[in-house]
Amino acid sequence: MSVTPLSATSNPSRPAPAFASNPEVLARVEAMRARYSKADPLGRLPDVDPRRIPRHIAVIMDGNGRWAKQRGFPRIFGHRNGARALRETVEEAGRLGVEAMTFYSFSLENWRRPPEEVQALMLLCVAYCEGEREALVRDDIRFRWIGRREGLPPEVLAALDSVVEATRNCTGPTLCVAVNYGSRAELADAAKQIAHEVAAGTLKPEGVTEESIASRLYAPDLPDPDLLIRTAGELRVSNYLLWQISYAEMYVTSTLWPDFDASCLHVAIREFAGRSRRFGGLDDSDAAGPLSSGDGCA
Repeated sequence: MSVTPLSATSNPSRPAPAFASNPEVLARVEAMRARYSKADPLGRLPDVDPRRIPRHIAVIMDGNGRWAKQRGFPRIFGHRNGARALRETVEEAGRLGVEAMTFYSFSLENWRRPPEEVQALMLLCVAYCEGEREALVRDDIRFRWIGRREGLPPEVLAALDSVVEATRNCTGPTLCVAVNYGSRAELADAAKQIAHEVAAGTLKPEGVTEESIASRLYAPDLPDPDLLIRTAGELRVSNYLLWQISYAEMYVTSTLWPDFDASCLHVAIREFAGRSRRFGGLDDSDAAGPLSSGDGCA
């Protein structure tokens, strides 16, 4: 497969960046396209080195209710429009060469919301699965979900599992949604599994390592998120992927989730690409701080 430095969608009057002809960059783009034929990072985001595009992005979708309230609608109206933003974000991430995105859809704590809102969210989950299943297969996007099965209505479990099964053989980007999820619960479940194995004699106590814990989390095959995006300006991680985001870069925007679109994703990735990830070591450059709180993505 041959890869041109910039696609036809790029601005022809804009000079190609120096990295666009770098053999390592072109090899990275070829690998992205081999995994997903629609990947075109040099065309979609020509000012960002594809080697600095995150493999896995985690998202806390916040602000649906506020978005609806600002417009005089019930909260569920915001959630429905949030589903549209999710679709656009996933599609653009795939075109940028991102391997996986995980979205915080419904937390264990969300059961405390008013019963009518919880019921509406459950119905929306079923509707989303039924409405997106064929499109995900057609676009070669693999669907996953993480969270506890216990407590979810049977129709929700059936809808989620049906999309997982339908997209099982897809080889493009992974769309993972966290439903009935809490990170402390995930860690507790992993600890219980390890405890049972130690008690059964199939795992020795000295065999309990970071790797053995990570392998017993809900989606151990996904790489840890490189970037955590939170919308609506909230500065907390809300019991989300606590183990997995240990070294993720955080990007916070005041944009409410239903207004988050491809251009917002571009801004977040540009911010990520401009940082120096030291993983506890030292770097000669002055990196951006670990948390960015933008005023929006316009």
